[in-house]
Amino acid sequence: MWLPVVQELALRGLGSFPVELPGHGFDAQFPDGYQCPQDDAQLLSSRSPIASLSLDDYADHVLAIVRRVVAEQRRVILVGHSLGGNVVTRVANAVPELLSALVYVCAYCCVESPNVLAYAPRNPDPYSPLARARQLVWIGDPRQTGASRTNPRSSDADVLDAQHVLMMADIDRARVPAVLSYALQPDESLRAVAGEAQADSAAWGRVPRTYIRTTLDQVIPIEVQDRMIAEADALTPDNTFAVRDVEASHFVLFSRPEQIADLLATVGQPA
Repeated sequence: MWLPVVQELALRGLGSFPVELPGHGFDAQFPDGYQCPQDDAQLLSSRSPIASLSLDDYADHVLAIVRRVVAEQRRVILVGHSLGGNVVTRVANAVPELLSALVYVCAYCCVESPNVLAYAPRNPDPYSPLARARQLVWIGDPRQTGASRTNPRSSDADVLDAQHVLMMADIDRARVPAVLSYALQPDESLRAVAGEAQADSAAWGRVPRTYIRTTLDQVIPIEVQDRMIAEADALTPDNTFAVRDVEASHFVLFSRPEQIADLLATVGQPA
């Protein structure tokens, strides 16, 4: 998902390193029923092969990379998108002294509540994109599969329409299958999703931070983004978020990579 932004940063002469978390990228393992031809019944019920992965595993993996980069005498600006915000917070809680700045790109930043489940909209408007996606896009029982599961290879027009409106309404609908197949995998470990990532004012609170709000976001609505920003600023009033806005959907890394790269290039500079 980060490749369009990485390319834009490279064109600006800026180095970046997109981190594949455990169980993702070439480390991914797919549930039974996902490979072609797909078996719908298996896919609905099969236990996720990454169900045992936790937020600790994700944070430890990123922390090892941060230490390696710092050992090469390079400064680290740690950037997270969506659920990646949890990893950013956990790493900043552990090693604030190794980080130059934090950037949350329409990402979860848990402050008053310990995990993302407390920030997810509980009862969205039944006609909203989020409510429709909850009916069509997520499949299986997480208690059985151990995962938050979707089917990025689905050819169901209603499912694709729901994902388009929810996550990437600002790109051409015709691009949706390619984006899903290229950027997503079916499972996200439920243990990782529900892991605690509450910001520690004495550690995380020391690191300069930026929040990039996506004003058209339907996954993490703007009011949820604003709630997290406000909670964070109240926790550390002497070190508040620098807030930047992009008029974009949740998949802003695809729809507005140039703007995200421009904003990342200015982290730490006056608005």
